[in-house]
Amino acid sequence: MSSIKEYFSEAGKGLKSLIDGMVVTGKEFVTPKVTECYPENRNTLQIADRFRAELTLKYDNEGRHKCIGCGICQMNCPNGTIQLSTKMVDLPDGKKKRKLDKYMYDLGSCTFCMLCVTTCPQDALEFSNDFEQAVFTRGSLVKQLNYRPEPKDDVAAPAPKPAMDPEKLAKIKAEALAKAAKIKAEKEAAAKAASAETPAATPKADDSIEENKEK
Repeated sequence: MSSIKEYFSEAGKGLKSLIDGMVVTGKEFVTPKVTECYPENRNTLQIADRFRAELTLKYDNEGRHKCIGCGICQMNCPNGTIQLSTKMVDLPDGKKKRKLDKYMYDLGSCTFCMLCVTTCPQDALEFSNDFEQAVFTRGSLVKQLNYRPEPKDDVAAPAPKPAMDPEKLAKIKAEALAKAAKIKAEKEAAAKAASAETPAATPKADDSIEENKEK
């Protein structure tokens, strides 16, 4: 008799739990969906601005970046993710300048610590929030960040100095000649005065002895 009661008791508990589960399922069935349907919603998907996905160089509207190839980001990277190479170029004004040649970045070993971004003295680096970085080979994760063609330096050559006014130039030359003549005359006058103040030379001792003998 007790076994029959236990049977129906357990059956009632099972039926009750089944009904409770169906109630929860029914509620979730009519609840609005919150799951992101990626990649169907790729165009409307909102990613947080603080999400760190890939290191990039900042480019302006003219296609120029601020990196000067100082190597501070390379020295501060804990994993050796960044490798820089520089080159010397000639500017239109005849001077030489060191420029960035290649900026290689290994996304596969990056820890997204942002030491490169925070220590850059030129504020030339930033992390994008583009999370679609899946590739089939590890070598594809090594990227050159300065992949854009660099515009030419528009450093203008120094403008030639304007020619001096001929009258002004002649006046300067005349003043220089007059000054030189005055200095020369002063030197000659000083030499004549010095020679006039010099005493006459005394006769030699031998000459005086000969004069006494003749007497």
